[in-house]
Amino acid sequence: MLWGELLSAGDVLLLLVLLLLLGTAGQPFRRVMTDRVVLFICVENACRSLMAEAMFNADPPPGWIATSAGTSPVAAANPRTAPMLAERDLALPDHAPRLLTEEMMDGARVRVTMGCLDDASCPAHLKGLELRDWALPDPARLDDAGFRQVRDTLARKVRSLRAELILLDRTLAANRPGAAR
Repeated sequence: MLWGELLSAGDVLLLLVLLLLLGTAGQPFRRVMTDRVVLFICVENACRSLMAEAMFNADPPPGWIATSAGTSPVAAANPRTAPMLAERDLALPDHAPRLLTEEMMDGARVRVTMGCLDDASCPAHLKGLELRDWALPDPARLDDAGFRQVRDTLARKVRSLRAELILLDRTLAANRPGAAR
């Protein structure tokens, strides 16, 4: 059976328009549909921020999604990032390191830097926004044991952030007018 037999030309056109509107800027469909984004930020978007994104999105709180970007992204993830994630049964996000944009910063509900606010590439706009800085060393400069230590610290911080967001959502839901008490 062909799509044309199931949908009218108007239906197909409407679906195409919706896909174009919701799937803009190469973002995954689910990323565009949510308004609650955690943005992990570092300079190169090659190690820490990619790992944090993968860890968060492996089990995000309902209604939340994470993304990551860098102030001066490199062409590809650090070659050790994928194997270090694989040791925890995680995969790299499905995007290459990418440039942090003002739209990403403004659209995020939670912004987390990885300890690079003193770096010269950090835009002034970022310093003016509410954010958290996890002050982690760059694992690219460390041996494998150091890389794993940064990864494991990230995992603890991501779990803590996830729990905090779940608690926040529950508190907000309980305090809504008409909520059962």
